[in-house]
Amino acid sequence: MDNGASSYRRFLNGDDEGIVEIIRDYKDGLTLYLNGYVNNIFLAEELMEDTFFKLVTKKPGFSGKYSFKTWLYTIGRNVAIDRLRRNAKISDTPVEELEHLLFEEESVEKAYLQEERKILVHRALCKLKAEYRQVLYLVYFEGFRNAEAAVAMKKSKHQIENLIYRARLSLKSQLDQEGFTYEEL
Repeated sequence: MDNGASSYRRFLNGDDEGIVEIIRDYKDGLTLYLNGYVNNIFLAEELMEDTFFKLVTKKPGFSGKYSFKTWLYTIGRNVAIDRLRRNAKISDTPVEELEHLLFEEESVEKAYLQEERKILVHRALCKLKAEYRQVLYLVYFEGFRNAEAAVAMKKSKHQIENLIYRARLSLKSQLDQEGFTYEEL
């Protein structure tokens, strides 16, 4: 798999198979990234679909300044922010207070994270601040470089480095509280 840029170029030139490849290659990772942002897997799936819908209908230009994945995740993040803002205007209740409306995600987690250690790490990640979850997910699960994560999260590279450091300490503390045994974090 290339980084998605050539598939996107093919799509822009009329080859619909290009967008099919992009969706196939990036839908799961994008959904999990967005879930870390909105903390609702069903909403994250909708946002993932909205992101790809935006690619298909608006066909934004890809400059190649950053990797295709970074560019795509940035679009997804912006779609999520737009949705949260729109919902905030509709409801005066903060998103954090609507947690009782969230669906149970345990079965989805178990399907995606097959090993017991991965489940414990994922649960610990969910207890971290949203910003910590995002940066750890981008860097360690999606393989983003710090500079790419900085672009996706609209932060400087130095801020990302500090955020990664604090997120790792917070994750280690959370794992220690849960009695997690690990070799290296």
